[in-house]
Amino acid sequence: MAKSDNNRSNRPSGNRRDQGQSQRKPFSKKPINKQKPAPPQKKSNPDEIRLNRYIANAGICSRREADTFIAAGNVTVNGKPVTEMGYKVKRSDDVRFDGKRLNPEQKEYILLNKPKNFITTTSDEKGRRTVMELISSASKARLLPVGRLDRNTTGLLLFTNDGDLTKKLTHPKHGVRKIYHVHLDQSLSLADLHKIEAGLELEDGPIEVDSISFIQGAPKKEIGVEIHSGRNRIVRRIFEHLGYEVTKLDRVIFAGLTKKDLPRGHWRHLTEQEVINLKMIK
Repeated sequence: MAKSDNNRSNRPSGNRRDQGQSQRKPFSKKPINKQKPAPPQKKSNPDEIRLNRYIANAGICSRREADTFIAAGNVTVNGKPVTEMGYKVKRSDDVRFDGKRLNPEQKEYILLNKPKNFITTTSDEKGRRTVMELISSASKARLLPVGRLDRNTTGLLLFTNDGDLTKKLTHPKHGVRKIYHVHLDQSLSLADLHKIEAGLELEDGPIEVDSISFIQGAPKKEIGVEIHSGRNRIVRRIFEHLGYEVTKLDRVIFAGLTKKDLPRGHWRHLTEQEVINLKMIK
């Protein structure tokens, strides 16, 4: 019995359930932080477009520059100024930049390095191959060539659906820079070069070139000509007037655009900066 008493005296007082409860921290009625479900994402409306993109698509400027113009209050939507970044508009909205209504159709600009034996037209009754075949995969928009190149003339040809820019680049008063690499059937005499420099009288009126020179390191049959006239076959007719035959004609520069990294028969989209440069032509 004594042994039993000693064992009982060594036990901690109180039962284990009571002891465990005494050691627990007091219960606090704190709300359980349940994670709130994420709000449902709004479905994008295919009929809406960000205002800065709308302006860029209209060919006014880049999206970044459009944000600056929006903040400055240059843009109105349905008659009300909008300065909010990220503002969305519908294609049917009346969006104006400095009071002029914008066309929401996205402007596209394609540069082609035209090969021989393609005519510059949208279709041909005789079934000849046209330049439109060469850019058929470039865009779904209806693009038109800016100016033209003869069937046997190669080089740079621009396509776009930007009518205002087309008018600017094809009007002689803007003096758009065009440089041709000309191959002749015989060497050009220095006297004839000076005649071309001074200006010639052709059957449809006088013509002057902006500059003409022999190409350094090449035979005298190869000539560089800069001209801004858009008259039909004008480069060929200049040399034909003096008794030369143009055996090869290649447009190497058009409005500041070059053939760099653009093989014959290939096309590319203009960069944003190239489009801005074209629009800055006065």
